[in-house]
Amino acid sequence: MNSFVGKHVVTAALAVLAGFAVSAQAADVVGNAKAGQGKVAMCIGCHGIPGYRTAFPEVYRVPVLGGQNQKYLENALYGYKKGDRHFDTMHAIATTLTDQDIADIAAYYAAQTPTSQNNPEK
Repeated sequence: MNSFVGKHVVTAALAVLAGFAVSAQAADVVGNAKAGQGKVAMCIGCHGIPGYRTAFPEVYRVPVLGGQNQKYLENALYGYKKGDRHFDTMHAIATTLTDQDIADIAAYYAAQTPTSQNNPEK
């Protein structure tokens, strides 16, 4: 094997291992809905407006988060953070979140119902 191919194989192997490490770290984090309540201020500006649609860079219906499945919310935030999901604003926000922030925010929104007193989607 030439050194060029060898370097790429090693780089790919390290990337895979790093992905497993991140997944393992995130799996150990437990979300706290109460802590999440203090972390959603930046979310409410878009997700707290019933029927809201963005105008830039394209028209996009902003989903209601309250009552959504916690694992789905976590996966969505990680997808934006990694760039697997494409919406620049969400990517910019998600890249600032720690694993604990993501777990807490997801726990907070998953605990909401339409009748929740503090549900920002009312």
